[in-house]
Amino acid sequence: MDRRKFIQAGSLLVAAGMIEPVKGAMLPTYMFEERIEGPLIISTWIHGLEANRAGWKVLQQGGSALDATVAGAMHTESDITNRSVGVGGRPDRTGHVTLDACVMDGDGRSGSVGFLEGIAHPAAVAKAVMEKTPHAMLVGAGAKQFALDHGFETIKTPIPEVKKDYLAWKKENKDLFKRPKINHENHDTIGLIARDANGNFGGTCTTSGWAYKMPGRLGDSPIIGAGLFVDNEVGAATATGLGEAIIRVAGSAIVVELMRNGMKPSEACREVVMRIIRKNKDLTGLQCGFIAIDNKGNVGGFSVYNGFNFAMKTNTRDEMVDTEYDRKW
Repeated sequence: MDRRKFIQAGSLLVAAGMIEPVKGAMLPTYMFEERIEGPLIISTWIHGLEANRAGWKVLQQGGSALDATVAGAMHTESDITNRSVGVGGRPDRTGHVTLDACVMDGDGRSGSVGFLEGIAHPAAVAKAVMEKTPHAMLVGAGAKQFALDHGFETIKTPIPEVKKDYLAWKKENKDLFKRPKINHENHDTIGLIARDANGNFGGTCTTSGWAYKMPGRLGDSPIIGAGLFVDNEVGAATATGLGEAIIRVAGSAIVVELMRNGMKPSEACREVVMRIIRKNKDLTGLQCGFIAIDNKGNVGGFSVYNGFNFAMKTNTRDEMVDTEYDRKW
């Protein structure tokens, strides 16, 4: 049984009362319709469990939501087993691992880096862009020079295991401009959003991008309003999936605006997913998902296909949540 089928089966057993939920267990979305009090952090996919725990240490010490999400992102960026984020990420078609990230605070401040190579923590660099420059985004050689000038840790990529996979892929795909295969395992960005003890929001999104992408490609992750959007007046949203589709609807920003107009997080996420579905004739492999928190403490998410889940950490919970979806694979 694969990971997602196992998770789904476990959810049914929990809902039926046949087993007790345990730390890190999958629980059905409807259990989280009530408002959550106090600090909370949510993040995309199963690796979000450990990322949330890293971020929670910041929240427990009275730290900001933004700092908590950056700490969580950095934890995932350091995970050499993760093939979609950070040091263990897969390369582009020419064998270069290029990293993208953005951060956003509840007051609207934001920072972003794209096409960044050889730097361990693009999320932290994005925060430094926000805090130390008059700019919102730095890319490529300029982003790397900024990171080096400010003493950020360097890395050598791709790591051996990833390089081996890349060489095998290259041998089988002699036409390097052929569209890479897209599926629900090929764009597992991590996006984290949080609310701290003061009621302020913050978020971080980081990725190595679409495996074997064209050199120079940027997805939604480094783009404020697409992969991430935060507003203390309303809440926060982040995205995962095929970045091109998310960019074209300004996905995360629209989720937040829909919440501003009265929708709950799950409703707002669903509406943006349905816009993506309506605007794309070919939905083959086109997985996109959104998660969101509003300023009342409601949490929710929605995706194009089944299999999308998010991690949630609060004062009393540490678990995975299955989102609702429009269609099956």
